[in-house]
Amino acid sequence: MTFSRRDFMRGTGAVAASVTLAAVMGGRAYAQGSDTIKFAASARGLRTIDPHKSIQGVDNWAIIAMYDKLVDLPRWNFPETLDQLVPRLATSWERNEDAKVWTFQLREGVQFHKGYGEMTSEDVKFTFDRALDGPRVGGVRAKFMNIESVEAPQPYTVVFNLKQPDPLFPLGVLSDYDGAIMSKKAVEEIGEEPIGTNPVGTGVYMLEQVHTDPSQGVTMVANPDYWDTPAATPSLQVQYIADTTARTLALLSGSVHMIEGVRAPGWADSMTQRDPSLIFDVVSPGSFFTMQVNVTKAPFDDVRIRQALFYAIDRDEITTAIAPISKRTYGLNPPTFPGGFTAETIPAEVAYNYEPEKAKALMAEAGMPDGFSFTNDTSQREDFSAIMLMMQDQLRRVGINMELNIKDHTAFHADQNIGTNILSQQSSAMPPVPTQAIVTYLSAEQEVTADGNGGSNMSHYGVAIPGVDDLIAQALAEPDLQKRIDLVQQIEIKALTDAVILPVANNGFMIVRSPKVELGYDVVSGYVNWPLSQAKFV
Repeated sequence: MTFSRRDFMRGTGAVAASVTLAAVMGGRAYAQGSDTIKFAASARGLRTIDPHKSIQGVDNWAIIAMYDKLVDLPRWNFPETLDQLVPRLATSWERNEDAKVWTFQLREGVQFHKGYGEMTSEDVKFTFDRALDGPRVGGVRAKFMNIESVEAPQPYTVVFNLKQPDPLFPLGVLSDYDGAIMSKKAVEEIGEEPIGTNPVGTGVYMLEQVHTDPSQGVTMVANPDYWDTPAATPSLQVQYIADTTARTLALLSGSVHMIEGVRAPGWADSMTQRDPSLIFDVVSPGSFFTMQVNVTKAPFDDVRIRQALFYAIDRDEITTAIAPISKRTYGLNPPTFPGGFTAETIPAEVAYNYEPEKAKALMAEAGMPDGFSFTNDTSQREDFSAIMLMMQDQLRRVGINMELNIKDHTAFHADQNIGTNILSQQSSAMPPVPTQAIVTYLSAEQEVTADGNGGSNMSHYGVAIPGVDDLIAQALAEPDLQKRIDLVQQIEIKALTDAVILPVANNGFMIVRSPKVELGYDVVSGYVNWPLSQAKFV
């Protein structure tokens, strides 16, 4: 959705940073007549352009430009029914009666970049076999674990055999960036690791250069042999500018045309005051910001301490500060998703409304009446750091001293992905599929590992303490959607009772662009990376 200046003024307050930015920003100037749209993301550099190994969301802007998926969202919103999914590399699909066998017909004549030949069912089978290989791809495997096998009976026919019924299979597994189809020949010839900086897809853009200067990121050029509508602009560059002021100045000076917005108090207000013509594209619900507690670390191995932590955190204060793009969540699935808990439906015993006195009582009961201290990592990216700094202040009020080690976003994810953090933070976009979040964050099979090849279960739930794997298995085996939702809610209640994960907010992902750039469609809902194939200067 596009937010107006009035929307932001109503939802955010000015801060001292607003004055600082206004003082240093010169008159606006937007690049015109250029053949390259330049987008600046909040990170210090590229990690990978491998769809199966991406753990830094901003890299996905390049991935979705250079790769295609079997299906995609309508531009740009989550569909209400599967019939609204858009055929891409698949032209049609059908399922059997129990939704355990899905057959896809592929588009003929689609060519991979760099002369790697036609995309066929062998490439699709290779892609999903690779996604299921945990040691090769790590955390992405959670989304694909219900796939039993993939068959390629004919060059343009692919059959997915599932372990359990999944009536939402194309939406939940195939429509996000990590469902992108890779070239079997390219991966085998280029290599498992080098393919991350030398990608070969079928996308509307193809790689021109990974710059040696990390801030310059990746430059892509239009694919002359693209099977669909050609790119509207000859070249696209994804840059990496971690510093907020530098990224803002890059937009206002015209050296870039689009930037990742800052999901922190006061920033949007400062921008709209400076230039009301800027366009704010905000996807909702955007990223689900959750915090997982590492139950292997004392004193957090005591459920009373974990529950005290949750009662000491004022999520309403946090989301109010980052309004209007931040909205309170109550369960792992946001209120807008099927079965998502609301303020009215979340059971009182796991609502964890802000009760500092209850937090103190639980700490005393656990033998720590005077509180305790610990050190925790967070990212310099503004949505992470703003939330964790507010939490730091809230915890201090009950005697918990959280010393924050603020790292650059790329290093933060690299370290957290090997299990180094105590209160791990995730900010991930997911489809409106009720089982996705619980499988990703709560299943024992997705436990984080020290070699970085594990999953996103950062709490060690189901391994260090009993978890919800039996209930997850029941949910995945249930073909009736409403019964499946009921099981998902039971799982969420148990995980909240055990206090291993705290849902904090939906943070709408925001891109701020020059009025000289037109996307070709409106951003409404969906994933936090949207296609720029039809973006052009106007």
